[in-house]
Amino acid sequence: MFYNLLLPYADHLHILNLIRYLTFRSGGACLTSLVLSFVMGPRVIRMLRRLQKQGQPIRLDGPERHLVEKKGTPTMGGVLILSALTISTLLWTDLANPYVWSTLFVTLGYGALGFADDYLKVSKRNTKGLSGRLKLVGQAGIGLLASIWIMVHIGGDLGSGISIPDFKSVLIPLGIFFPLFGMLVMMGASNAVNLTDGLDGLAMVPTIIVAGVFALIAYLVGNRIFAGYLELPFVTGSGELAVFCSALIGAGLGFLWFNAPPAAVFMGDTGSLAMGGALAAIAVATKHEIVLAIVGGLFVVETLSVIIQVFWFKRTGRRVFLMAPLHHHFEKKGWAEPTIVIRFWIVSMILALVGLATLKIR
Repeated sequence: MFYNLLLPYADHLHILNLIRYLTFRSGGACLTSLVLSFVMGPRVIRMLRRLQKQGQPIRLDGPERHLVEKKGTPTMGGVLILSALTISTLLWTDLANPYVWSTLFVTLGYGALGFADDYLKVSKRNTKGLSGRLKLVGQAGIGLLASIWIMVHIGGDLGSGISIPDFKSVLIPLGIFFPLFGMLVMMGASNAVNLTDGLDGLAMVPTIIVAGVFALIAYLVGNRIFAGYLELPFVTGSGELAVFCSALIGAGLGFLWFNAPPAAVFMGDTGSLAMGGALAAIAVATKHEIVLAIVGGLFVVETLSVIIQVFWFKRTGRRVFLMAPLHHHFEKKGWAEPTIVIRFWIVSMILALVGLATLKIR
């Protein structure tokens, strides 16, 4: 909104020319969402506590210490993240940019599904929430529409193709099947972040790390000169997503202030489904879907641990892990929660560096 309102005057007032720069608006977006989170956080948490007298329902089959340590903590804190993120994005991005709207559509759409899931859990005082089938149908519909939107606006072979890291001239053509691929990426990332969100701060910091990587990718891919020099796929207008990523980083840091152990609030499915969807939408728009799987490798590993556990238990009746997702396995082994969280953060940082290495920035 700032960009759209002030741009006509940028040629007349030199100081307003700053809004033309993505780096300036990215910094502004990050700071804005951070401040909004700090200001709104206490109010949102008080409201959630009033509405949720007993806090988030805790799984009885989960780690025993959760029944004591996390009892009474309110959920649906993703409302805080989404509010700060959306306001900051609308203030600092070019509202004529189609990729901003497609990413917001996925983020808020998945956030709405998560909100419905959290609300049902809290109101019915159980951990079931929205039916798995209904949730998947909603995710598929939102992801499919967003993928079609992105493919049409990118256009050409690039819009319907998959780029391969390290093989910069290779583009796998999917044609009319690309929206299905994009939909699966968004659904997979959304549910992967959701599975990772089981300990205080565990999912938020890796999300911030991945958002930081994709802020750089969006900036490079959206700049014709940088994209050409680095032999990256050039997507006109995708640089604007660097501003969105920065707003996500600020909102994430602000939420982490209240989610740091012991958490005053949980993000719930409202936040985790939305964050995963946002990262995937950015990856699809910047043509770096495979890099997302590398940079967000922690989310992939957590998801694989669940798939392996379920598959092997149904096949043999035995468990591979003491409990899935993987972070619960280490809880069962006696690791302290801060130990698990910080070590997983370190792994996430390492994977981010590996993902950046695939870009071969020279």
